[in-house]
Amino acid sequence: MKSDDLHALGLDPERLPVHVAVIMDGNGRWAKKRLLNRVKGHEKGSESVRILVKACRELSIPCLTLYAFSTENWARPPSEVSALMQLLKKFLSSERDEMKKNGIRLNVLGQLEKLPEDVQRAARETMDATGSNTQMTLNLALSYGSRQEITDAAKILAGKVKTGELTVDEICDQVISDHLYTAGIPDPDLVIRTSGEFRLSNFLLWQSAYAELFITPTLWPDFTRSEFIDILTHYQKRDRRFGNVECSMPSDGSPQ
Repeated sequence: MKSDDLHALGLDPERLPVHVAVIMDGNGRWAKKRLLNRVKGHEKGSESVRILVKACRELSIPCLTLYAFSTENWARPPSEVSALMQLLKKFLSSERDEMKKNGIRLNVLGQLEKLPEDVQRAARETMDATGSNTQMTLNLALSYGSRQEITDAAKILAGKVKTGELTVDEICDQVISDHLYTAGIPDPDLVIRTSGEFRLSNFLLWQSAYAELFITPTLWPDFTRSEFIDILTHYQKRDRRFGNVECSMPSDGSPQ
């Protein structure tokens, strides 16, 4: 999208977030309000995923992370988990060509090995098919939990210290970041949570240290492109100081 088009939307192209992360909450409540099965809410929510991915691509936001399935979600009724896995498999397969055409690279954050084999296969096939794309990265957090992510990183680092590959004094913020699932991915500038809940729910806890948070009461299946743009306009009005007295944000969105 050209600068003039962004300005027409009320957006400053120089102040768009590099990385947007979304906690997609409210599918079940959306279905309940309509006296529908919870699975219908998840199906409707997948349409909102397509809308948001397309919007980020059009706005030239290079990185989007969606909290699709948490480590805690395994405790849901087996029938709902099974339906979610099949919906995920369908999304991964059906959107593959669209991602290839639009230069979108798929990446999975989390314990991919815990997903059903057919879902793992669909995810890996789509990651392989889109691996060379550079216009945008779509991260799906699947069987993801931030505490587990940090625990896994701690175990790897402890092993490296034990073997002498790393010393304790060499462990710093950057070294820890380099051992998380998100290694090489910029920290989120903006974290959006739908459905009005005021919590991060074990999502990108380390990475969101300086993220701007936006809570919307909108249930995820009702989330629209226009609301996303409205959130971005609010984001651009915030003064991101990163602990400093004045805002000091380079063009790549990372703190100085």
